[in-house]
Amino acid sequence: MTAHSTLTDATELMDQLGAAAKAAARVLAVAPTVQKNAALLAAAKALRNGKSAILAANEEDMAAGREKGLTPALLDRLMLDEARVEAIAVGLEEVAALADPVGAVIAEWTRPNGLHFRRVRTPLGVIGVIFESRPNVTADAGALCLKAGNAAILRGGSESFRSSRAIHACLAAGLREAGLPEAAIQIVPTTDRAAVGAMLASPQWLDVIVPRGGKSLVARVQGESRVPVFAHLEGNCHVYVEASAGLDMAKKVVLNAKMRRTGVCGAAETLLVEKAAMPTHLAPLVTMLLDAGCAVRGDAATQKVDPRVTPATEADWATEFLDAIIAVKVVDGLDAAIEHIATHGSSHTEAILTENADHAAAFMNRLDSAILLHNASTQFADGGEFGFGAEIGIATGKMHARGPVGVEQLTTFKYLVEGNGQVRP
Repeated sequence: MTAHSTLTDATELMDQLGAAAKAAARVLAVAPTVQKNAALLAAAKALRNGKSAILAANEEDMAAGREKGLTPALLDRLMLDEARVEAIAVGLEEVAALADPVGAVIAEWTRPNGLHFRRVRTPLGVIGVIFESRPNVTADAGALCLKAGNAAILRGGSESFRSSRAIHACLAAGLREAGLPEAAIQIVPTTDRAAVGAMLASPQWLDVIVPRGGKSLVARVQGESRVPVFAHLEGNCHVYVEASAGLDMAKKVVLNAKMRRTGVCGAAETLLVEKAAMPTHLAPLVTMLLDAGCAVRGDAATQKVDPRVTPATEADWATEFLDAIIAVKVVDGLDAAIEHIATHGSSHTEAILTENADHAAAFMNRLDSAILLHNASTQFADGGEFGFGAEIGIATGKMHARGPVGVEQLTTFKYLVEGNGQVRP
């Protein structure tokens, strides 16, 4: 097959998916909450009933991934087991339990001429989601789009293709049972990369695209898309530890922030330690990380702590490792920590560990990342942990959506204006 015919085929496929999604979106925009919730609950039931088929499909993906040489972090993202399938089902139920954003009145007022104004939440329309190896995104994205009254076109990565299709079949079953159009949540039925290009070139069908994956995918989407994009380019997250932070608390938080799951975007990639904390905190934190199996790349001060520490390069300060690797640096104090993060960070998630409330407030006020935490792990950068039920991604841009993109962020608004015969003078 030639490149031209592949592109033509992908464009034709996108036209078919897009037209069906547009029609479904019109139905979803006015679907009652109880019907959307019924679809989500039926999908959760289908997931539990279809667990064996999902796990079998995932094992095929895992075998192919191992053969392909995927890193342990990527294999962890890809892997499903009974607990993770159950978590996906629970996630659907949690989205069903959320308040329906559609139709919510954000603000209302009356002008002196008697006109009454309401700003009301409405769906965005059709949302394209392009993601890589994490099959649970199929359910998270589909559920959130549905709850917010949007149709979704999902394009998963080749690594998770079988797993994603198995999960999507459960979502489709839920839609059928609730009497909603199956085209409300569609999955692109090919691993051909031309399908991504066709999605990016389809503003006539898609109202927004959400890329969820590695830096190269997100950079491509941001560079090529003719459709508006909610994106985070990468999660270069920082933890800054001050001398006033209790050592036990600091060890617990730093270990969790880095090692709970190293392949998630909220994993800490750089640890900054206040110079005043060097005598008490630096060695225990570094030794703890090394003993936990984490490679430490440090500045000169950190290298003196343990011979296992390797020198950090300038590039390490700006790297999202997504692995059991962390860069460690001693900084003079709060100003230096903020300067380092502002220079090297990706505006995703940062944490300060301190008992100084003024320093915590300054850290959170002066940094412009989407999520800032005081005395808590960066791994809370997750829509479920925010009470959003799930998330479609963490947006680090400044337009429309920031942080975890949940149901409210998947809506826009319109103005409803009521009068009694007013005319403009």
